[in-house]
Parts: sequence; structure tokens; C-alpha cells
Amino acid sequence: MDKYIWLIPLLPLLGFVINGIGRNSLSKGLIGAIGSLVILISFGLSIATFFQIKSTGAPIHADLFTWFSVGSLHVDFSFLVDQLSSIMLLIITGVGFLIHLYSTGYMHDDKGFGKFFAYLNLFVFFMLLLVMGANYLIMFIGWEGVGLCSYLLIGFWFTNPSYADAAKKAFIMNRVGDLGFLIAIFLIFQHFGSISYAEVFAKAETLGAGGAPLVLITILLFVGATGKSAQLPLFTWLPDAMAGPTPVSALIHAATMVTAGIYMIARSNILFTMAPETLEVIAIVGLATAAFAALIALTQTDIKKVLAYSTVSQLGYMFLGLGVGAYTGAFFHVLTHAFFKALLFLGAGSVIHAMSGEQDMRRMGGLKGKIKVTFFTMLIGTIAIAGIPPFAGFFSKDEILAAAYAHNPIYYVVGVITAMLTSFYMFRMMYLTFWGKFRGTHEQEHHLHESPSSMTIPLIVLAVLSIIGGFIGVPHVLWGHHELNAFLTPVFEASNKLMGEHELDQSTEWLLMGISVLVAFIAMGYAYSRYVKGAHVPVEDGEERPALASLSYNKFYVDELYDAIIRKPLDWLSGFFYKVIDKLGIDGFVNSLGKGSVEASKSLRLLQAGNVGFYIFMMVAGIVAILLYSLTSVI
Repeated sequence: MDKYIWLIPLLPLLGFVINGIGRNSLSKGLIGAIGSLVILISFGLSIATFFQIKSTGAPIHADLFTWFSVGSLHVDFSFLVDQLSSIMLLIITGVGFLIHLYSTGYMHDDKGFGKFFAYLNLFVFFMLLLVMGANYLIMFIGWEGVGLCSYLLIGFWFTNPSYADAAKKAFIMNRVGDLGFLIAIFLIFQHFGSISYAEVFAKAETLGAGGAPLVLITILLFVGATGKSAQLPLFTWLPDAMAGPTPVSALIHAATMVTAGIYMIARSNILFTMAPETLEVIAIVGLATAAFAALIALTQTDIKKVLAYSTVSQLGYMFLGLGVGAYTGAFFHVLTHAFFKALLFLGAGSVIHAMSGEQDMRRMGGLKGKIKVTFFTMLIGTIAIAGIPPFAGFFSKDEILAAAYAHNPIYYVVGVITAMLTSFYMFRMMYLTFWGKFRGTHEQEHHLHESPSSMTIPLIVLAVLSIIGGFIGVPHVLWGHHELNAFLTPVFEASNKLMGEHELDQSTEWLLMGISVLVAFIAMGYAYSRYVKGAHVPVEDGEERPALASLSYNKFYVDELYDAIIRKPLDWLSGFFYKVIDKLGIDGFVNSLGKGSVEASKSLRLLQAGNVGFYIFMMVAGIVAILLYSLTSVI
């Protein structure tokens, strides 16, 4: 496989070119087949690569060509596939293929079908480039590429102004984080003399912990991760990104792009381990994000918005894991989250498809008997994200919470409360959608139907993965062998040695597990009593809500706050520069020069009267003036 790993990203790029050029001439069936097939072949190559690395334990390096060399900066266009990136390849291509297959049914009636598949293929190409790059510059190309594709896909239905605005918001807010990442790359080169992972990480291991340069570099890297992975304060773009088609939400905002920040920190783990101050910041920001987003999700009525804020919250859990040094646990949650969150987004798309485009849960209800496959698969995804054993989310979330407890018990308490909120709002979504009486229109009820097999098969596959996916990380306390930890050991070995082991005793681990499971069941039961037994339906917009519920429903007015303290002052400042500096200052100065020349020429042209005597007089006066000047210079 060493010589052929370049085919893994090349095939999706080829699919983008073919579907992009033939979007108006090829049939939808052929476009869907090409777009899906190139991802499937990449998935097959990724599987072969994974098993090669598993059997040999050696990373695969592929130097394709020398990109450029300037002074002491030498950059090769090269790939590195090790234990970490090989799993990411499986996630991107495996889940990506299921989403492509789902899209063939979901987007079948859309006029932009060919363009949509071209964009999806291009996104997968850039995401693969991001995780396969052997240096920070290749990663940055993929980083910017997925940002571009995110803009194109979120604003896919750009004729709707609010969708176009959501795309611009995502693009601009990500640029804030990307600037931090770019500056960090410059500082890495300045400090280490290279941007290649191998050279940078080898030199970092020889340094002592702490130090201003490393702290600054890692903080800037974290700023980049904050934008891409939607953490406080750069998180508001992700809920608005639900404007894109549902497969976009599943691919970009659940399984791949938003986890790029976690991957980047996990890849650079030794740098962050050497900067413990940065890790503490990451843990606090991640925990705050997880809790804040969960509070907002409690009252949302748009099914996709609930899942969007759930994604922000789960990403916060991943950053908490990174911040407390549980790199394997954080990456484990990336893996399980890809399964159950992609399942939930695609399930939500199936519900919206059945409801003729309706996304408001207040208009749903009683769907479990109408769309049974969608119901059962979404129920599995909900149980998994709630952290109920033995589903996938239980194992990964418990590992993060255990590490948080070992690091700081306060982090654990906040994390468990957030887990309880997660269970509540996810089962609230299920009960409002599938239980009770149907609350939609008669026309919607008449057209209720299960989605086609092209949409339900991916749901079933993801549901199975959400059930069994956690068994690759069964902890020793449950008489398991943490296979993922053993597989990823070479990637995190240096960091683990520096940080040391923080093993909890068996009784403490059992207690922590029991608490997290108990609160999940309590929240599930309370949601059942309120929304099924009590048949409570959230109030309509415009009706009065309790003060705290109103704050949550209005997302704590974060967007309004940003509007007041950032957008409006910048608008005023730009207006001031335009009217005063630009128009009156720069334009005024330039225009005054032109007007002065015009006015001066108007006066001077009067001297050109055509009178020969006047010309002779002026000539004599000139000669006299020259003679007087010469005389004074001699004297």
C-alpha cells in the first residue's frame, strides 16, 4: 500500500472533476454512482492501509514531490498514515460513503444534484488531505479546503437569503480561527526550523515543559481548533449551518469537519503536553462549551437545531478529554460520535423527508408507527449518545469523565450534569417526534411514508455501529481489553510517559460509571413523564415562556450580543472610514489636486490671448529677468 496511498484522496478529487464537468449532461443515476463509488474504493484502500499498519506497527510515509524550498524552509508534498490517521481515513471514507449513498435518495429531486455530489466529493478530498498530510502546511491546505466546501454546501440553496447568510457566517467565523492556526505555523517554523511533524515532534520531546514559545504556539493552534470545532466563543456558526441539506449536516457537522480541531490537537499531542497551561485552558473551554450548548438544546424545537447544539456539546466533551490528557478517550469519542451523530442527523433527514420538509417538532408526534425503520435506528442513536450501556457512547464518554475526575473532580461533576442534560434533551426530541398524537396537517399525515432503501440502509448500518462500536474500547474494569488504546499507543506514547498514569481504583471507576448511567436514566424518565405521560408540547413562538426557558430558547442571546459588541461597532467604524477617511480624506485630497489643476489652467489660459505685441513684451520681460538673475549671482 505504501506506493498507492495517494489514490485514497485522488479518487474523490477525480469524482469531483467528473461530476463537476458533467453535472448538466450526466444522468442522476450515473452521477450518484460515480460520486459514491469513488468514496467506496477509497474506503477499501483505507481498510487495506489500516490492516497493514495494524500488522506491521510502522507508519506509511509517501513523499510525492518537493513542493518548494525557500531559504531554510523545505516543504515536501508528502503523506503520513499512522495509527491515528488510519482510523480517521476509515471514518471519513466509511461514514462518507454511507452519506453519499443516503444522498442519492435524499437529493434525488433536487435540480443541483450533480453539483451537490461534486461538492461532497471535493469535501472528502480536502478532509483526506487534512488528515494524511505529513506537515502542517498540507494540513492547512485541507483545513482551508474543508472550510471552502462547508461554505459551498451550507449555502447550497443560496437563493434563500438566510441560507446564504448562514454560509457566509460559517466561512467568516472560521477565518478567525484559521488566522490563529496560520500564525502558529509561522511560529512553529521559527521555533523548530521545520513544519514537518517528524522533525517538530522529535525536537519538542527534548524540550522542558512550559516555556512561553510553546504556550503561545499551542494557544494559537487551539484558537484554530476553536473555530473549526465550534467551541466558545466561535460556536454560533454551526447551529446556523443546519441551513444546508441534511446529508451536509451529517457529513460535515457530525462525522468529519468539526472533528478536525480534535484531530489537529491529537496529532500535535506532544506540543500540548509540553504546555500544561494550554491543556488547562482547553479543558475549561471544552467543559464550558459542553454545558452551555446542552442548556440551549433543552428548549429548541427544530429537530436539526437540537442535534446541532448536541454536536457542539459533544465536541466540548472531546476537548475536555484532550485538556485532561485523555487523548485516546477524546479520539475514542470522535469515533463513536461519528457513528451515532451521523445516524441521528440522517434519521432527522428521514423524518423531514416523511414530513414533507417540516422540521418543527411541535408539528410532529406519533411517527413511530409510520416510519418504523427511522424510529428504531434513531432510538439506538439516542441511547448511544445518552451514554447508556452497552451502546457506543457509554464507553467513550465514561473514559473522558473518568479522566476528568482524576484530573479535577469539579470537571467530573459538571461533565455528569451535562451528560444528564444530554439524555434529557435527546429523549425529549424522540418523545416529541415519535410519541403522542400527530400534530401536523392532514396533508402531511396523508403523505407520511418511510424513506427509500437508499436512505434506510445507511441508517441500519450506522445503528449497528452505534451498538457495537464501543466494544473496541472496553476498559479493564469491565474485564475488557482496550484495543483502541493499545493500537494508538505509539502516537501518544511520549505524552503518556511525560504525564504519567492516573489510574483510578476499581471501586471508584464502578461508582463513577454507576452515577453517569443513573443520571442518564433519571433524565430519560423525567422526559418521558413530561412529554409522553404529560403530553407537554413546547409553546408556540410569541407565547410567553418562563424566564430561564426563554433565555435557553433564544440561545442566551449570544448572536445578539455579538451583533451589538462586534458587528455594529465594526459597521460604524467602516462607515466612518468610508465617509470621513476615504471620501473626505483620500478622495478629497486626490480630487482637490485635479480641481486645482483645472482652476490654475483656467487662469493661465487667459495669457494665451493671440496678441503678438503681448508675446514680444513677455519675451523681453523674460530676457530681462534672466539677465537680472545672472547679475545677482555674479555679485
